[in-house]
Amino acid sequence: MVKIAKILFPVAVPEPFDYAIPAGMKLAAGDFVYAPLGRQGKLGVVWGFGERENLDKLKQISERKPCRPLNPEILKFINFTAKYNCALQGLVLRMVLRSHKALEPSPDVTLYQPTGEPPPGLNPARKRVLGLADIWPDIWPARAGEIAKAAKTSASVINTMAKAGLLKKFTAPLDPPFDLPDPNQAGRDFVLTPRQISAGEELQVLVRQRAFNVALLDGVTGSGKTEVYLEAAAQGLRAGGQVLILVPEIALTQAGLKRFEERFGAEPAQWHSAMGDAARRRVWREVHMGRARLVVGARSALFLPFADLQLIVVDEEHDGSYKQDEGVIYNARDMAVVRGKMAGAAVVLASVTPSLESLTNARNGRYAHVILPERPGAATMPEVALVDLKDHKPEVGRFLSQPLIDGVMQALKRGEQAMLYLNRRGYAPLIICRACGERLKSPDTDSWLVQHKRSGRAICHHTGLSMPMPSACLECKTEGALTAVGPGVERVAEEAALLFADARIEVLSSDTAGNPGAIRARMAAMAAGDIDILVGTQMVVKGHNFPHLTFVGVVDGDLSLGGGDLRAGERTYQTLVQVAGRAGRADKPGRALIQTHMPDHEALAALAAGDREGFIAAELGMREILGLPPFGKLAAIIISAPDARKANAFAQKTLNAAPRADGIEILGPSEAPMAILRGRHRRRLLIKADPNINLSAYMHIWKSRLRPPHKTKLAIDIDPQGFM
Repeated sequence: MVKIAKILFPVAVPEPFDYAIPAGMKLAAGDFVYAPLGRQGKLGVVWGFGERENLDKLKQISERKPCRPLNPEILKFINFTAKYNCALQGLVLRMVLRSHKALEPSPDVTLYQPTGEPPPGLNPARKRVLGLADIWPDIWPARAGEIAKAAKTSASVINTMAKAGLLKKFTAPLDPPFDLPDPNQAGRDFVLTPRQISAGEELQVLVRQRAFNVALLDGVTGSGKTEVYLEAAAQGLRAGGQVLILVPEIALTQAGLKRFEERFGAEPAQWHSAMGDAARRRVWREVHMGRARLVVGARSALFLPFADLQLIVVDEEHDGSYKQDEGVIYNARDMAVVRGKMAGAAVVLASVTPSLESLTNARNGRYAHVILPERPGAATMPEVALVDLKDHKPEVGRFLSQPLIDGVMQALKRGEQAMLYLNRRGYAPLIICRACGERLKSPDTDSWLVQHKRSGRAICHHTGLSMPMPSACLECKTEGALTAVGPGVERVAEEAALLFADARIEVLSSDTAGNPGAIRARMAAMAAGDIDILVGTQMVVKGHNFPHLTFVGVVDGDLSLGGGDLRAGERTYQTLVQVAGRAGRADKPGRALIQTHMPDHEALAALAAGDREGFIAAELGMREILGLPPFGKLAAIIISAPDARKANAFAQKTLNAAPRADGIEILGPSEAPMAILRGRHRRRLLIKADPNINLSAYMHIWKSRLRPPHKTKLAIDIDPQGFM
């Protein structure tokens, strides 16, 4: 028998391939190798070993890269992620191998920086070079080309300045290491309350155990959850390990990043989808080598190859953005718990409004439950009330009721700030022709186009299709007949500008936010009191602290209650608690008003009554009766094809191929709520299972019986969070 290696490639393959090992080549699991795949050499990872009687027709490994291998923990995590989520192993590996260049040591480059105060009598080019720090504070040190471009001069000027002693020339790694965080630094002038101290100590005990455990950090808005879990992070750093903090949206956490830097004296390494190749290469290499000790990232950061992971924090663990719905479909919150188990690390799930699954695990004793029941100091929870739109109808063509208008006016008169919340981007969600009734739709997607008045465009928010706003109906050609129906944040801001003519009004949504620097500037202006009324979508909800904000008005509290979403009540309650919690976070009392047509809905009624436990009990009771999570399991199959006939035919074939099993209920197939997306017709099946069923294994067996025809796709979603 001859020993062979099993190599997994970061491509769409379900398992590793067998390869012959060249004589004298020593390999271990996790090693990076090049091996022929098809007609070209491809980078892969040694997944394991086996034996064969002979090597006939077996291709040989070409090269082993002399770099640190992936550790056994990440290999197990990739295997589990693929198996649990019914995904291809190779595609999960591709999520880990995000930068091939990071496997090489950082090359050295020549850098320059000023040697001291500029002498008098410099020519204009040299003045521009030495004055760069005034307009670009972080430029030094820099490469000659970067300096020349920024100063609008030539590289020869940089060289002559170095020879003249005006610039210091030296070599350094292209990708410098990250500064080491100091866990013992006191940080900003922030005094923890006795309850925050004891909560921090509870989490530190879990980290000190150097073993897998999970804690739910459950605190009201403004209770200081970040400061508490940073104490747990400090403990992980003191032990010499690495800490990962997952956040829902990295662009919205600039204030949070500043808090991390103040607490530990060093900016954390960041990981998110908007990073450039150079930043991605640097972070991946430093994490892999164990030198990046504190990492803050979006959900994909969970797949970084940590060398010694001791703590994972999932901030706002209930947030829907932790669910990835394309490619490898997974829930980062759930996979974070798995990653912690495989690494022997502590996991902290933090939220104002924990998911019912996490809350049930905590109350059943599977997770530790650390509670922060109140805001520190003089800050109190805001008063929340409902505005029944049947009794307080806005004027015709308007969307703000009189109670909301009065609430904003009172806050402005006191010199305080107001926020108007509507989770709907653009100016209007529907454009309709008054002449023929035609609704402006995306040509390849079953969705209405949204009017964006600021940019003068009509946009599909599902596909990104964008077109100039037409002047005539595309169907009947009538000029001037298109009219906007319903409000988006732009329209609410327009109405606010008419009502409060002297107020400084800003709109914040993903369309208007700009880059992370622009978001940071906007949030800083709001925190400083330079904005009177902030009109925003869910971007304004997450983690922001505005000390002068005392009034929050929710324009449409019913928005997320429709559409057949099984978690609609829970999502609405979570979101509105977060929105209302922006008010009164300092020493001034806060107030929130929620406009609704359904004041008797249990989520809204519980919010107004401050009855969290009542809502949880009602929601869990309903879930238990229906066998929904956490009392059962869900999976979905999404089928798409280029025409409806093919989609229907394969959906029926899929249903007919379902394995027979007790404790399984299959609903569908039926049209997806978004029946056509990017020109593809979509059908869905929903699978309900008893809690003791291995639903992933059942779905694997079902999938193995199916072979989608040409141009037809099948995707499996374990524990779906959305149903579009």
